[in-house]
Amino acid sequence: MRRLFPVIDETAARTPGAGGASVPGALEDREWTLAELAAAYAYPERGSAGREPWLRANMVTTLDGAAQHEGRSQPISSAADMRIFGTLRALADVVVVGAETVRREGYRPARARAEFAELRKAAGQEPAPAIAVVSASLELDFSLPLFTSPLVPTLVLTGAAAPPERIAAAEEAGARVVIAGDGAGIDPARAVRALAELGHTRLLTEGGPRLLGQMVAAGVLDELCLTVSPMLTAGDAQRIAGGPAVTVPRRFTLVSLLEEDGFLFSRYRRE
Repeated sequence: MRRLFPVIDETAARTPGAGGASVPGALEDREWTLAELAAAYAYPERGSAGREPWLRANMVTTLDGAAQHEGRSQPISSAADMRIFGTLRALADVVVVGAETVRREGYRPARARAEFAELRKAAGQEPAPAIAVVSASLELDFSLPLFTSPLVPTLVLTGAAAPPERIAAAEEAGARVVIAGDGAGIDPARAVRALAELGHTRLLTEGGPRLLGQMVAAGVLDELCLTVSPMLTAGDAQRIAGGPAVTVPRRFTLVSLLEEDGFLFSRYRRE
């Protein structure tokens, strides 16, 4: 892993070249510790940037814009991408994910990780983040471990028009149902507020594209952590965000850029 942006002393460190000579501006390439990754991806301090809670998304895309291959993100990921994926989860209070992504990716409860235990304790967090599943129909398999045996109770975000019998089934399985919309689906801004009222101010969404598109359209996304995979897939796979286009494109600013084995790990914040 090496840091390409911002340029700091570590980025521009002189490293040995051929014959032992130092190479000005050569980039240090090594495996970062989890502590270093956690520092690089730390959430803004409470109340900074004038916004709280803070919603970040973590997505991966190929060079030709595919967010998935054969319906899943794993084939276009890498070991470094998964380390960052785990770090972002370890920093979050809650992971917000769409129902279709839960089905496709085989979501399980988030686990407690010893490497982040002290960090989470110091931040006043539970041992692991909660998973919040967004679903209008609640057509979910509530017998799965995600609902029956999570370390932290799973949340289900839905609208007021959700089928009452499915709400009852979710609650019977042990999930907490949060109404975050007046119709069948959620209002993204209302969902963010509802999670904050439950004490979840460090928010992470892992998509899928439909859910991320809704968040972009609603203007509630504060940060995008985007992995660019050095792969080409062609085909008709979804982009990282779907749905109707926004009236005016959202402008984000590059905060950092890391690289390992050809994968680029970018971090953008909205202006």
